[in-house]
Amino acid sequence: MTTEKLSLHARNLHRDPYDFDKLISCVPELKQYVFINAYQTVTINFSIPKAVKLLNKALLSHFYQVQNWDIPDANLCPPIPGRADYVHYIADLLAEEKKEIPTGVSVNGLDIGTGANLVYPLIANKSYGWKMLGTDINKDSLENAQQILDHNPDLSSVIQLKQQPDSHFIFKNILGLKDKFMFSMCNPPFHDSEESAMKGNIRKTKNISKSKKQKPLLNFGGQQSELWCEGGEMAFISKMIEESVLYSSQILWFTCLVSKKDNLHKLTLLLKKVKVVDFKTIDMAQGQKISRILAWTFIPQQNRKDWL
Repeated sequence: MTTEKLSLHARNLHRDPYDFDKLISCVPELKQYVFINAYQTVTINFSIPKAVKLLNKALLSHFYQVQNWDIPDANLCPPIPGRADYVHYIADLLAEEKKEIPTGVSVNGLDIGTGANLVYPLIANKSYGWKMLGTDINKDSLENAQQILDHNPDLSSVIQLKQQPDSHFIFKNILGLKDKFMFSMCNPPFHDSEESAMKGNIRKTKNISKSKKQKPLLNFGGQQSELWCEGGEMAFISKMIEESVLYSSQILWFTCLVSKKDNLHKLTLLLKKVKVVDFKTIDMAQGQKISRILAWTFIPQQNRKDWL
């Protein structure tokens, strides 16, 4: 019996259980990690880093026709279904004005901290044809992202990359005076230190494997810029909100994931302080994890249709 993942967005291609026969046909190496668990479900061991990476490679190949996707072992290995949800909810946000989802390269999106995996731009373009700019402070991550693009020449004109040279800034050094984006998106660093990131990974690994291992498997990987920053999520998003004021006429909707629900109150107070025209919180539920997107704009509603 198959169970649809109803918590995922209605347009998410990953609502059905994984068809491992099809996925293995895309990435044969995945087969050695697939087994039938005690509940008679075909699955993989999500605490094995290699298995998770190969599953991602197969999902991107089968559903999005992305070839030869790969990331270094040290980098964040994102859950594809959850990443796709963020993209689909942004599509809904953009559809509010004209009651239809805008598609094609006239929609220009900005992914802050795209990482080595480049997942948001890949899914955004393959799902809706959007043109994307991925930014990161880590040169090595961007070099890997470029390798992914090199393996997929059809994407070279619709996905661009740009390095942020200064970790003190998010939009500065990225946006030129004439640049305009319909949206920005970001999965911010969650933790406030390497120690906190390690502890979080140990908890995750133990929850997945149900084991007593104290040594983290780091199946989620992650460079410093991906996992932690001074002050953690709250400081990063606060900086993003404050800096967004300077680019209020260049981005229609600023958006960012917020993992800690307790941070929302302070963040919404800050949005009111900087006098945004509108803001909203969009809940996303993926399995047992609940996350949310915080979206804000400085553009009055009557002017938003001009962007679309």
